[in-house]
Amino acid sequence: MPVDNDVYDRLGGSWWDENNLLNILHGSITPGRFAYFRDVLMQQCNGQLAGLPALDIGCGGGFLAEEFARLGYNVVGVDPSPVSIETARSHASATGLAIDYRIGSGERLPAEDSTFELVYCCDVLEHLSDLDRVVSETERVMKPGAIFLWDTINRTLKSRLIMIKVMQEWRFTRITDAAIHDWRMFIKPVELTATLQRHGLRVGDMAGLAPRARIPTVLANFISATTGRISYGEFSRRLDVGQVRSRAISYMGYATKPTH
Repeated sequence: MPVDNDVYDRLGGSWWDENNLLNILHGSITPGRFAYFRDVLMQQCNGQLAGLPALDIGCGGGFLAEEFARLGYNVVGVDPSPVSIETARSHASATGLAIDYRIGSGERLPAEDSTFELVYCCDVLEHLSDLDRVVSETERVMKPGAIFLWDTINRTLKSRLIMIKVMQEWRFTRITDAAIHDWRMFIKPVELTATLQRHGLRVGDMAGLAPRARIPTVLANFISATTGRISYGEFSRRLDVGQVRSRAISYMGYATKPTH
């Protein structure tokens, strides 16, 4: 079954609504991944972040774009969903954040060569039919010395059980009828490393990204969310997603573009 990326138009008008399925990506996932990204940037940039240009590939409703804007970056957010882009613009305007949102795709980024000091791409790589093209475009718009941050889903038996079988296919556990993911499109770290290196990017660190709550707690709250007793946003917070040792489900990392 092909991935249903149109779901981001159908649900994209309410990314920030805690009862929206897409809000699972916010609750604890946004702060969990952002804490890791912030540490990487502080180490790599010596804390010199204010005013630097950043590109958010697949920005959705703007969860991470707003975090990086508050950190001091001048953020450009790109997404192919007009509905999601309009939601992101409205929310940024309401919160007083100046973020430049543009409709576009990772395969053809609406940006000039060597423009950004930072590019990041989260919850996106596993949806792409042409990963090589997107990495090529990413490298193109990065300035020499720029940093690329990402997170994506690993292609393992564990990720297939949790992300596909439990959350998407099994009738009594799935959270949506939409085919959000295709296990065959998940990316092993060695595959992503090879693709990044092929386009001249130097891979730095990688770390696991997963719930840190105990399995019984995760299951209990999953049932509460799917039966409407708690919101998807609250479910996400109770997952306590963050950096872990295992990369068996999801992982995050960074790469740099050489200065020469």
